Amino acid sequence: MTSNTIEKLRWRYATKRFDSSKTLSEEKLNILKETFNLTATSYGLQPLKLVVVKNAELQSQLMPLTYNQPQVRDASHVLILCIEKNINETFILEHFKRVEGQRNTPRTILEPFEKALIENFSEKQVPEIRQWMANQLYLTLGALLTVCAVENIDACPIEGFEPKKYDELLGLDEKGLESVIVLPVGYRDESDFFINLKKVRRGVDELIIEVN
Repeated sequence: MTSNTIEKLRWRYATKRFDSSKTLSEEKLNILKETFNLTATSYGLQPLKLVVVKNAELQSQLMPLTYNQPQVRDASHVLILCIEKNINETFILEHFKRVEGQRNTPRTILEPFEKALIENFSEKQVPEIRQWMANQLYLTLGALLTVCAVENIDACPIEGFEPKKYDELLGLDEKGLESVIVLPVGYRDESDFFINLKKVRRGVDELIIEVN
Protein backbone atom coordinates (compact mmCIF):
# COMPACT_ATOMS: atom_id res chain seq x y z
CA MET A 1 0.00 0.00 0.00
CA THR A 2 1.35 3.44 -0.93
CA SER A 3 1.14 6.18 1.67
CA ASN A 4 -0.77 9.35 0.94
CA THR A 5 2.44 11.37 1.27
CA ILE A 6 4.16 9.30 -1.42
CA GLU A 7 1.17 9.73 -3.71
CA LYS A 8 1.37 13.49 -3.19
CA LEU A 9 5.08 13.48 -4.02
CA ARG A 10 4.31 11.61 -7.21
CA TRP A 11 1.65 14.21 -8.01
CA ARG A 12 3.98 17.21 -7.67
CA TYR A 13 6.21 18.47 -10.45
CA ALA A 14 8.18 21.61 -11.22
CA THR A 15 5.29 23.66 -12.56
CA LYS A 16 6.14 25.54 -15.73
CA ARG A 17 2.81 27.29 -16.22
CA PHE A 18 0.66 28.66 -13.42
CA ASP A 19 -3.00 29.64 -13.64
CA SER A 20 -2.80 33.37 -12.93
CA SER A 21 -6.52 33.50 -12.09
CA LYS A 22 -6.08 31.28 -9.02
CA THR A 23 -4.76 32.53 -5.70
CA LEU A 24 -3.60 30.74 -2.58
CA SER A 25 -5.86 31.25 0.41
CA GLU A 26 -4.46 32.99 3.47
CA GLU A 27 -4.70 29.66 5.27
CA LYS A 28 -2.53 27.89 2.69
CA LEU A 29 -0.01 30.73 2.69
CA ASN A 30 0.22 30.61 6.47
CA ILE A 31 0.97 26.89 6.29
CA LEU A 32 3.96 27.65 4.07
CA LYS A 33 5.13 30.42 6.39
CA GLU A 34 4.92 28.09 9.39
CA THR A 35 6.77 25.40 7.44
CA PHE A 36 9.61 27.82 6.77
CA ASN A 37 9.74 28.77 10.43
CA LEU A 38 9.56 25.21 11.79
CA THR A 39 12.13 23.58 9.50
CA ALA A 40 15.31 22.39 11.20
CA THR A 41 18.52 24.40 10.84
CA SER A 42 21.97 23.74 12.26
CA TYR A 43 22.23 24.95 15.88
CA GLY A 44 18.65 26.21 15.45
CA LEU A 45 20.10 29.55 14.33
CA GLN A 46 17.79 30.11 11.34
CA PRO A 47 20.19 32.39 9.40
CA LEU A 48 17.52 33.04 6.80
CA LYS A 49 14.40 34.98 5.86
CA LEU A 50 11.44 34.37 3.57
CA VAL A 51 10.25 37.23 1.36
CA VAL A 52 6.67 36.79 0.15
CA VAL A 53 5.75 38.71 -3.01
CA LYS A 54 2.08 39.12 -3.97
CA ASN A 55 2.00 42.03 -6.38
CA ALA A 56 1.26 41.65 -10.08
CA GLU A 57 3.33 44.66 -11.14
CA LEU A 58 6.32 43.62 -9.06
CA GLN A 59 6.07 40.02 -10.24
CA SER A 60 6.16 41.26 -13.84
CA GLN A 61 9.32 43.23 -13.02
CA LEU A 62 10.89 40.09 -11.57
CA MET A 63 10.27 38.09 -14.73
CA PRO A 64 13.14 39.55 -16.85
CA LEU A 65 15.42 39.14 -13.83
CA THR A 66 14.51 35.44 -13.90
CA TYR A 67 15.54 34.97 -17.53
CA ASN A 68 11.93 35.51 -18.63
CA GLN A 69 10.58 32.45 -16.88
CA PRO A 70 6.83 33.14 -16.69
CA GLN A 71 6.27 31.33 -13.39
CA VAL A 72 7.21 34.39 -11.33
CA ARG A 73 4.70 36.52 -13.23
CA ASP A 74 1.79 34.08 -13.21
CA ALA A 75 2.09 32.36 -9.82
CA SER A 76 -0.18 33.29 -6.96
CA HIS A 77 2.82 34.24 -4.81
CA VAL A 78 6.57 34.31 -5.27
CA LEU A 79 8.56 33.12 -2.27
CA ILE A 80 12.15 34.31 -2.18
CA LEU A 81 14.40 32.34 0.14
CA CYS A 82 17.17 34.53 1.52
CA ILE A 83 20.19 34.21 3.78
CA GLU A 84 21.64 36.75 6.18
CA LYS A 85 24.69 38.55 4.82
CA ASN A 86 26.71 37.32 7.76
CA ILE A 87 26.45 35.75 11.19
CA ASN A 88 28.04 37.90 13.90
CA GLU A 89 28.19 37.81 17.68
CA THR A 90 25.02 39.89 18.05
CA PHE A 91 23.05 37.43 15.92
CA ILE A 92 24.22 34.50 18.05
CA LEU A 93 23.51 36.33 21.31
CA GLU A 94 19.96 37.05 20.13
CA HIS A 95 19.47 33.35 19.43
CA PHE A 96 20.49 32.34 22.94
CA LYS A 97 18.32 35.09 24.39
CA ARG A 98 15.35 33.47 22.62
CA VAL A 99 16.33 30.04 23.93
CA GLU A 100 16.55 31.41 27.45
CA GLY A 101 13.21 33.19 27.18
CA GLN A 102 11.20 30.46 25.48
CA ARG A 103 12.65 27.45 27.30
CA ASN A 104 13.53 29.09 30.61
CA THR A 105 16.98 27.55 30.30
CA PRO A 106 19.42 28.80 32.96
CA ARG A 107 22.27 31.01 31.74
CA THR A 108 24.76 28.67 33.40
CA ILE A 109 23.76 25.97 30.92
CA LEU A 110 23.61 28.24 27.87
CA GLU A 111 26.80 30.26 28.32
CA PRO A 112 29.31 27.51 27.39
CA PHE A 113 27.40 26.75 24.15
CA GLU A 114 27.00 30.45 23.41
CA LYS A 115 30.71 31.09 23.87
CA ALA A 116 31.72 28.07 21.78
CA LEU A 117 29.43 29.08 18.91
CA ILE A 118 30.68 32.67 18.87
CA GLU A 119 34.26 31.41 18.82
CA ASN A 120 33.47 28.88 16.10
CA PHE A 121 31.98 31.48 13.75
CA SER A 122 34.70 34.04 14.48
CA GLU A 123 37.23 31.59 13.03
CA LYS A 124 35.35 31.16 9.73
CA GLN A 125 35.67 33.28 6.61
CA VAL A 126 32.57 34.94 5.13
CA PRO A 127 32.41 32.64 2.04
CA GLU A 128 32.44 29.58 4.30
CA ILE A 129 29.68 31.01 6.49
CA ARG A 130 27.67 31.98 3.42
CA GLN A 131 27.87 28.43 2.05
CA TRP A 132 26.79 27.06 5.43
CA MET A 133 23.80 29.42 5.46
CA ALA A 134 22.83 28.40 1.93
CA ASN A 135 22.91 24.77 3.05
CA GLN A 136 20.40 25.59 5.77
CA LEU A 137 18.20 27.30 3.21
CA TYR A 138 18.04 24.17 1.07
CA LEU A 139 16.69 22.28 4.08
CA THR A 140 13.77 24.71 4.13
CA LEU A 141 13.31 24.36 0.37
CA GLY A 142 12.91 20.60 0.71
CA ALA A 143 10.38 21.05 3.49
CA LEU A 144 8.43 23.65 1.51
CA LEU A 145 8.26 21.47 -1.60
CA THR A 146 7.02 18.51 0.43
CA VAL A 147 4.39 20.53 2.27
CA CYS A 148 3.28 22.12 -1.01
CA ALA A 149 2.70 18.63 -2.40
CA VAL A 150 0.77 17.50 0.68
CA GLU A 151 -1.39 20.65 0.52
CA ASN A 152 -1.98 20.37 -3.26
CA ILE A 153 -0.05 23.56 -3.91
CA ASP A 154 2.02 23.73 -7.07
CA ALA A 155 5.55 25.08 -6.94
CA CYS A 156 8.67 25.48 -9.05
CA PRO A 157 12.08 25.99 -7.40
CA ILE A 158 14.23 28.35 -9.46
CA GLU A 159 17.96 28.96 -9.18
CA GLY A 160 18.16 30.58 -12.62
CA PHE A 161 17.76 34.25 -11.72
CA GLU A 162 19.91 37.34 -11.11
CA PRO A 163 20.28 37.57 -7.32
CA LYS A 164 21.91 41.00 -7.18
CA LYS A 165 19.16 42.54 -9.31
CA TYR A 166 16.51 40.83 -7.18
CA ASP A 167 18.19 42.20 -4.07
CA GLU A 168 18.26 45.70 -5.52
CA LEU A 169 14.64 45.68 -6.69
CA LEU A 170 13.32 44.28 -3.40
CA GLY A 171 15.57 46.35 -1.15
CA LEU A 172 17.17 43.27 0.36
CA ASP A 173 20.64 44.81 0.66
CA GLU A 174 19.54 47.30 3.29
CA LYS A 175 17.81 44.46 5.14
CA GLY A 176 21.11 42.59 5.31
CA LEU A 177 19.84 39.78 3.09
CA GLU A 178 20.86 37.93 -0.07
CA SER A 179 18.39 36.06 -2.28
CA VAL A 180 19.36 32.45 -3.03
CA ILE A 181 16.29 30.59 -4.30
CA VAL A 182 13.05 31.72 -5.95
CA LEU A 183 9.95 29.60 -5.37
CA PRO A 184 6.77 30.57 -7.24
CA VAL A 185 3.72 28.88 -5.70
CA GLY A 186 0.09 28.62 -6.77
CA TYR A 187 -1.94 26.34 -8.99
CA ARG A 188 -0.99 24.72 -12.28
CA ASP A 189 -2.43 25.80 -15.59
CA GLU A 190 -4.10 22.70 -17.01
CA SER A 191 -2.52 23.45 -20.39
CA ASP A 192 0.98 22.99 -18.93
CA PHE A 193 2.71 20.45 -21.17
CA PHE A 194 4.59 18.98 -18.21
CA ILE A 195 1.52 17.98 -16.16
CA ASN A 196 1.14 14.49 -17.60
CA LEU A 197 4.79 13.66 -18.25
CA LYS A 198 6.03 10.57 -16.43
CA LYS A 199 8.25 11.38 -13.47
CA VAL A 200 11.79 10.19 -14.25
CA ARG A 201 13.84 9.00 -11.28
CA ARG A 202 16.81 6.62 -10.90
CA GLY A 203 14.81 4.41 -8.55
CA VAL A 204 15.01 3.29 -4.93
CA ASP A 205 17.12 0.22 -5.72
CA GLU A 206 19.78 2.35 -7.40
CA LEU A 207 19.77 5.28 -4.96
CA ILE A 208 19.54 3.57 -1.59
CA ILE A 209 22.46 1.78 0.06
CA GLU A 210 21.53 -0.28 3.11
CA VAL A 211 24.15 -1.24 5.67
CA ASN A 212 23.01 -3.94 8.10
